Amino acid sequence: MKFYTNDNVELVYDDQGEPTDQPVVILSGIGAYKEYWEATIETLVNQHYRVINVDARNQGQSEHTSKGLRISRHAADLFELVEKLQLQQPVLMGNSMGAATMFAYLSLYGAQNVKAVVDVDQSPKMINDQQWQLGFKDITWDDFHEVLKQPLGKTTYTNFADRLFSKLQTLKKQYPYDPDLNYPLLIDHATQDWRDVIANLQCPLLIVCGQASPFFNPEFGVVAQRMSEQVTHVVIPRAGHLVMAEQPTRFNEELVKFLTKLA
Repeated sequence: MKFYTNDNVELVYDDQGEPTDQPVVILSGIGAYKEYWEATIETLVNQHYRVINVDARNQGQSEHTSKGLRISRHAADLFELVEKLQLQQPVLMGNSMGAATMFAYLSLYGAQNVKAVVDVDQSPKMINDQQWQLGFKDITWDDFHEVLKQPLGKTTYTNFADRLFSKLQTLKKQYPYDPDLNYPLLIDHATQDWRDVIANLQCPLLIVCGQASPFFNPEFGVVAQRMSEQVTHVVIPRAGHLVMAEQPTRFNEELVKFLTKLA
């Protein structure tokens, strides 16, 4: 399915499950494809959830553009899609930059129409400093511009299932990601600090960390849980940054447990 934002950018999304079921909206991380979530979507639809899975602008099958290379614009895209589909109390779930988009959404629009948020392996603050050492790898304010120009490196600890891996290889050839085009977004993403959003949460938040994430120390989930009573965190063994695709069974168990408590 296709959706046009108010700045006329075409976004591609899937909408599965019954229209009357509890909606869950999913966004992937930077450079990723919505197909990473296939196993989770199958589980959620079988559990009677409606799942809207989106390729953000400049990702996957959505339009590649130089417009709106900011996390705030991504949050506006999400808000517009929620409004277009008339979703009531959706659960917002994102991996990596997708989770940052969810935090931006809460910052800009509040949680009045949000049931809960799920953050999959995204620290609330990317850049390390004297007070915060749980950011992306070991980047600091002195070097992050240059470090993020380089390839980010291996994202996983465990290999994907063969079928998913094959599908992703095909998608990467058909819809290649352009890191140079999207570099301004990555920089904007890196400079954000969502700790105030977490400290003032008005809805439940589940943080799922990969025990072997090459990007983030899973300790950030422990620290985030101290910030707000709304936060629950879990660590998935033998998972890197793409937890939902590396360890889908365990991830889905924790997700369904969280969603069941909400109900």
